[in-house]
Amino acid sequence: MNILYFLVGCSVIMALIFLGAFVWSLKNGQHDDVVTPGMRVLFDDEIDEESES
Repeated sequence: MNILYFLVGCSVIMALIFLGAFVWSLKNGQHDDVVTPGMRVLFDDEIDEESES
């Protein structure tokens, strides 16, 4: 039964770490632009003739 208390405690600590990382990413603007990355796939990249040779 003691191992169960230990595992529950570890999972709560890990959940708090992941929640802190998520809140940190929200405050730093990681999730601000969700449209552009999806649209970037639709456009072809222009091929530079100078870089081909």
